[in-house]
Amino acid sequence: MSGKPEADSPRFLAWLYSTPAQRPVLAALCAIEREVGASLRRGADHQVAHTRLEWWREECARCAAGHPVHPLTRELRIHLQRLAPARVDSALAGLSGLTDTALWDLASATFERRAELTAYCRRWAAAMVAPLTPAAADWTDFGAALRELELLGQLAGDAACGRVRIPLDELEQARVAPQAIATPPWPQGLVGILQGRHRALRQQLAGAVTGLAPSLQQSGRGLLVWAALAWQASRRAERALPRVAAASVASAAAANWRAWRAARAAAAGRLRLG
Repeated sequence: MSGKPEADSPRFLAWLYSTPAQRPVLAALCAIEREVGASLRRGADHQVAHTRLEWWREECARCAAGHPVHPLTRELRIHLQRLAPARVDSALAGLSGLTDTALWDLASATFERRAELTAYCRRWAAAMVAPLTPAAADWTDFGAALRELELLGQLAGDAACGRVRIPLDELEQARVAPQAIATPPWPQGLVGILQGRHRALRQQLAGAVTGLAPSLQQSGRGLLVWAALAWQASRRAERALPRVAAASVASAAAANWRAWRAARAAAAGRLRLG
């Protein structure tokens, strides 16, 4: 039922280069993420969206407990049972992170401090990254950095929907009004914040990848392809500041080339980001 992640996306390329056992798990996770995220579409009735997300929160809990009722969560458990039979319940313990973060976004809640934004990204990582990783390593920081880089890549669009992805205390210190995020080119104070975050997150991802044993790189190559693409997109976004990096045929081709090279390096246990 879940099929593939949306084409021409980092998730699709991560799926494409994942191991055969991981591929259906990632596809099911991406399909559930899309179903949950549908409640955030513009024009959706707020009360209906809230009720829908509450149902999905309960369904994520049922899935983790071994009693899913939705076809996608049933599919997820079946495929995860084949991938990691000894840790199915623990791997799904954080699945409700998808609804937790969606409920936060539905409320257009802001992050007062960076710790809140980091916790938000870690909740997403517990849902989307943890089920794909072996128990021998903690990929939470890796996943949190991956998610924040995604958020930086859609910063203006999210801000236009009332979702501010920069902590308010940092904006205040830089003397940047939250409303300015929605309308690039961005003021210098915001550019400084974004440059710092892009560099810190790329360093965090690079360190996490370097610290993986060759066997973990090989088994997690789909996630590492995703990280390599996020790293590349971050470089492009930083170079484009104070504007948003424009999508192009050339950038899409570069992403495909980067994904192929990253997959080969990870399969050999020698991927490095940088």
